[in-house]
Amino acid sequence: MLEVLDAAALRRWCERLRDDLAAARGEIDALNVFPVPDGDTGTNLLLTAEALADAAAVAPDDARGTAAALHAAALTGARGNSGVLVSQLVRGLTDALAATGRLDGPGLAGALRRGASLARAAVSAPVEG
Repeated sequence: MLEVLDAAALRRWCERLRDDLAAARGEIDALNVFPVPDGDTGTNLLLTAEALADAAAVAPDDARGTAAALHAAALTGARGNSGVLVSQLVRGLTDALAATGRLDGPGLAGALRRGASLARAAVSAPVEG
């Protein structure tokens, strides 16, 4: 069982995110996603995840270095509104990792709450659902 989120766990998460979004891209693209039902949400999420996975693959082996690489990739690799939201979630994780070098369960929960707050703040008029 994973006890702390470290560089290796981040790499595995990025790979899994990319692979799972690749498998679900068409289904997500077909959803009528608010506020702009433009049919590319799954593609944008996948492109963002690919940027994260690519960065993680060449990132330093320490959590702080991996966090910095993911933060940069999230900023430059975000595609569409959905990618920007993912980038803010990643920012919550990477900010916490940059500060501590590792995240235990409570630290991860706090980082995810921070990322969710950042994502909500990135939307001018957020709507649930």
